[in-house]
Amino acid sequence: MGTGGVRTDRLGLLLDQFDMAREMAQVRLTGLGDEEYLWEPAPGSWSIRRRGDAVTPRAYGPGEWVIDKGAPDIPANEYAEVARQAASGMTVEKIAEDWSVGVERVEQVLAHTGEPEPDETPITTIAWRLGHLHSTFAGRWEWTFGGRRQDPYQLVDFTPSAGLALERFWATLDLWRESVASVTDEQLDTVGFSQYPYGSDPDDPFVAVLWGDNIELIHHMAEIALLRDLWRVRG
Repeated sequence: MGTGGVRTDRLGLLLDQFDMAREMAQVRLTGLGDEEYLWEPAPGSWSIRRRGDAVTPRAYGPGEWVIDKGAPDIPANEYAEVARQAASGMTVEKIAEDWSVGVERVEQVLAHTGEPEPDETPITTIAWRLGHLHSTFAGRWEWTFGGRRQDPYQLVDFTPSAGLALERFWATLDLWRESVASVTDEQLDTVGFSQYPYGSDPDDPFVAVLWGDNIELIHHMAEIALLRDLWRVRG
């Protein structure tokens, strides 16, 4: 389906949105150097580091370089999502498993009233944001179109080289895009078509997973663009 050569079907719209976001990101990341890639704009920033220098309890990666990851929690900006999960019929135990927290923490979130306190999350570097995106797309491809066996946290070999990181990242996005383009309408509506274990994929129709991945790409790339602006005028 389309109007004037533009696809208006669900998959077409999602693919066009993904393509536009990827094109804008590739232009915006032109010229990214290693120093800027690893720049920590504030004390306590999360980044990628040599394994022996990791500063967070769950830093992960298969090689010498790992990406920071803190203790599991439900951030305040996700309280509404937890409420939606509960309203959809997910048990407290399942929600706790989804977020890798205890049942008590989920009950605390569900009982919260009023505006949540602002999150005090660390600033993250360009290297962290790219690494996070890369491992998410690599893991979701493995658990949707791949063998559904490999640990998503062990799929991306993080690197301090901005050029190499981008080369690998674009290749993963290309693989994801190629596979998604072959999905049928029936598969779009299939709950659990993606079995990615670090999220609600097994409980969601695949069209919702695609929508969420596009949002993830767009918002992290916007953050990276702002970090590039701050690097340029850092004084």
